[in-house]
Amino acid sequence: MFAVFPSTRKLLTRTLMALSGLALAACNTVTGTGFNTGAPINTSDPVPVALLVPAGSGNTTNDILARNLENAARLAMRDLTGATIDLRVYSTAGQPATAAASARQAVDEGAKIILGPVFASSAAAVSVEVARDNVNVLSFSNNAAIAGGNLFVLGPTFQNTADRMVSYAMSQGKSTMVIVHGTDVAGSQGRDAIQRAATRQGAGVVGTVGYALSQQDVIAAIPRIKSAVESSAADAIFMTSDTASALPLLSQLLPETGISSEVAQFMGLTRWDIPPQTMSLPGVQGGWFAVPDPGASSRYSGQYQAAYGASPHPIGGLAFDGIAAIGALISQGDGGALTRGSLTQSAGFRGASGVFRLLPDGTNQRGLAVATIRNAQLSILSPAPTSFGRAGF
Repeated sequence: MFAVFPSTRKLLTRTLMALSGLALAACNTVTGTGFNTGAPINTSDPVPVALLVPAGSGNTTNDILARNLENAARLAMRDLTGATIDLRVYSTAGQPATAAASARQAVDEGAKIILGPVFASSAAAVSVEVARDNVNVLSFSNNAAIAGGNLFVLGPTFQNTADRMVSYAMSQGKSTMVIVHGTDVAGSQGRDAIQRAATRQGAGVVGTVGYALSQQDVIAAIPRIKSAVESSAADAIFMTSDTASALPLLSQLLPETGISSEVAQFMGLTRWDIPPQTMSLPGVQGGWFAVPDPGASSRYSGQYQAAYGASPHPIGGLAFDGIAAIGALISQGDGGALTRGSLTQSAGFRGASGVFRLLPDGTNQRGLAVATIRNAQLSILSPAPTSFGRAGF
């Protein structure tokens, strides 16, 4: 458990990032994957699509998520033109073995592509189970480590966010960065994603400061961060932490030592606007972070609310995205619509939170806006791109 000051404890409830979005299609060459095809389809008939959801475990949270995923998928089906999907829903109980068995049943019953499951271990098990059947899997995971072959991840990745943020920073003249990260798995992965983004785009990483996930260790890291910034004259501090761990402490303590966004621009790899109370913290004012396309996200939320009388689950939009992408490809009337070559077309798809595309390595790229906080309110600095031919990509 991450220890925090009592004054900030109430702000640290972890809220899932709105993960929705749909993609526009692309022209990438897939080589060396061993899974460069996919199940052939007859676009004249309804195309069987399996949706794997985490129901059946007795876990209320997973059951709610399962209903939301199915609702979102069926909502996307209403918008399809020139394509008919035969959606078949299977439960995984949130377990790899059950997920693999459900995937086997789905393929034996005719499924041409699998949408889901949620958890990385289950997605990996499903991928292995159906690989020999030449069936592609569009999982709801955001774990890039499992991606590749016949397995794609639809969830937003650290790399996508890091690339967008570094690109924006460079456009604003911020080119020398100190990375501040937790030493846990997520923090280390975030650090590496920022480093790769900086290398690709010519930014300089002039310092890296890690900390263990405790109040004591974050406090102990403050002098090291200050020294790294001042000794290198860094013009940006890129933090991997979210609002449920070290961000409130870092944003409070760094300005108290004389290091604020006016000295070195604060940047984040996670959203700083959730929960909303976080936006009232003095230290996050003026910080930069990425958010899904607000306009697209609002439209999707309104559609879901109107259809089901409730707000959509943050992960539910991924099911909407998957169906919209599959439907867009089927509507082209090509029997090879669900092959890797078609799925990774470079134009991508348009969906619940804007544009996205699937990449040959099994990860994805999403159109993100860059935001800041001014007077405790979210403000967009750079709008999300509406296609993959514009700035930000």
